[in-house]
Amino acid sequence: MKEKLPPGQRAVKKIFPRHIGDVPKFNAQTWSLAVDGEVEKTLLLKWSEFLSLPKVVKVADFHCVEGWSVLDNKWEGVAFKTLAEMAVPNARAKHVFFTCDDGYTTSLPLTDLLNEDVLLAFKLNDKLLEPDNGAPLRLIVPGKYAYKSAMWIRRIAFTSKPTLGYWEHRGYSDTADPWRNDRYSK
Repeated sequence: MKEKLPPGQRAVKKIFPRHIGDVPKFNAQTWSLAVDGEVEKTLLLKWSEFLSLPKVVKVADFHCVEGWSVLDNKWEGVAFKTLAEMAVPNARAKHVFFTCDDGYTTSLPLTDLLNEDVLLAFKLNDKLLEPDNGAPLRLIVPGKYAYKSAMWIRRIAFTSKPTLGYWEHRGYSDTADPWRNDRYSK
């Protein structure tokens, strides 16, 4: 049986939001999500269009690289796989680079993002995300440390090569596997 907590983690009751700058302001009338790069179909979704996509609910743990975990979070959003199917990544697409409203960036291998539990969430525990926790939209990648679960996403670019993001440029692991205690680059 798999342990509930990865090595070096302790359970806490709530997520402690961490971000690199000010919390961006959200305007549902002007917000959009761009999906581009190595795809057959570029997307530019308005907030209402994003909300009209098929929804999923996933219960997943959330592991921060600082050593705390929040167990059994109920996330609601759109499966990353749904956006990938809409955009149709071409044969060169191997990675995905995320750009956020506050300037934050991160990237992940496309194969990691196509897991069934990866989603673009707008709700946590049946409530809309709070602005401080990534509203309107954040990536949730349960198999990675939380710095890979970018907040305030505005652009998703499919790429042929990996691109280091904000924390990865500052010494954090690009693979970010909490089960391997993979916190820092070697």
